Amino acid sequence: MSNQATQSLPATDCIQSDSSGKFYLSASQCGTCNAIYINERSVCAKCFSINNMETIRLQNSGKLYSHSIVHRSFPGVEVPYISAIVDSEGGGTIKGNLIGVNPTPENITFDMKVNVVLKDALGRKDKDGNTYVSYFFEPA
Repeated sequence: MSNQATQSLPATDCIQSDSSGKFYLSASQCGTCNAIYINERSVCAKCFSINNMETIRLQNSGKLYSHSIVHRSFPGVEVPYISAIVDSEGGGTIKGNLIGVNPTPENITFDMKVNVVLKDALGRKDKDGNTYVSYFFEPA
């Protein structure tokens, strides 16, 4: 282990940090048709515009579009959990896990309002002891 101070690192490229170090979700938006995609890209899949993408900050709220309650997963992954697809307020669709809800069908409704939560990625660390920040959704 190095003598460097540990830090929180984004678990995925769509997690960025602002000048104050606060994390947020980012996306690419087409300058021609305004389509929004998670992660950086140079070509729009909707209108095929090339090199006309701008990085934007996604809203921290949205609505549940679809979900699945997962009962079987890889060894070491606690089940059941809720895999969710959320339509972000202001545009963009993102997949993640819905937390803070008992994973039973009667507790989950389509179009339920959710907020984006950026927090520790389940205690995972790299070889230098740095933690990872991931995104989750929770009921608004």
